Amino acid sequence: MKIVSLSGSLRANVGKTDAAALRAKGMVPCVIYGAGEQIHFSADIRHFKEIIFTPETNLVNVEVGGKTYKTILQEAQYHKINDRLIHADFLQVSEDKPVMVQLPVKTNGVSEGVKAGGKLTIKMRKVKVRGLISKLPEFIDLNIEHLVIGKSISAGDINIDGITLLHPKNISIVSVDTTRNVVAEEPAAAKAAAPAADAKAAAPAKK
Repeated sequence: MKIVSLSGSLRANVGKTDAAALRAKGMVPCVIYGAGEQIHFSADIRHFKEIIFTPETNLVNVEVGGKTYKTILQEAQYHKINDRLIHADFLQVSEDKPVMVQLPVKTNGVSEGVKAGGKLTIKMRKVKVRGLISKLPEFIDLNIEHLVIGKSISAGDINIDGITLLHPKNISIVSVDTTRNVVAEEPAAAKAAAPAADAKAAAPAKK
C-alpha cells in the first residue's frame, strides 16, 4: 500500500470546547487507538488531501509528540451542513496483525461484452478485505477482457494471496449488462434471418 505522512500536535485538553477552538483555527481533532492508551492530537485540515479526499486507501505515518505511528484511517466525521471534516480516528497497525480495510476496485482491458454493445457496470467501487499490511495492495485489479454480455466477476472469483474478501462469494463486483441497442439488434437479426430460412425451406430439393 502507498504510505502518506501526517504531522500533528498533542492535545493538552480533550473536550468539546477545545475541539471547537481547534476547528475554528482550521485544525482537525484526531485520535490514534489500537495499541493501549489513546493518543489525542490535532492536525491541519489542509494536510488530509491524500488521506480523505482520494479514492485510494493509504497507510498513514502519523508524526506526533516526537514519535511516528503507522496507522490507517478508521473513521472520519463530517459537519452535517457543510461536509467539512471535523474529526478523524486512526487505528495503529503492526506488521504481524491482520487489519480490515476497504480497497478501491479498478478494471483493466476492454471486455468482449462491451465490444459487442454491452455496458460495463462497476457495482462495488470499494471492497472490504482483511490481511497483513505487507500483503495489502493499493487496489483490487480486475481483468475484464473475458467478460461477455450477462456475465460478471463476483467476490468468490477474486483470489489474492494473503487477502480475504469480507463479502458473500456470490455478490457481483463488476458485470457487463445488456443495453437497449443490443436488445433491439437481436430481434432485427432474427427477422432478417427468418425470410432466408423460409425461402430455403420452400426451394425444391435438387435431384
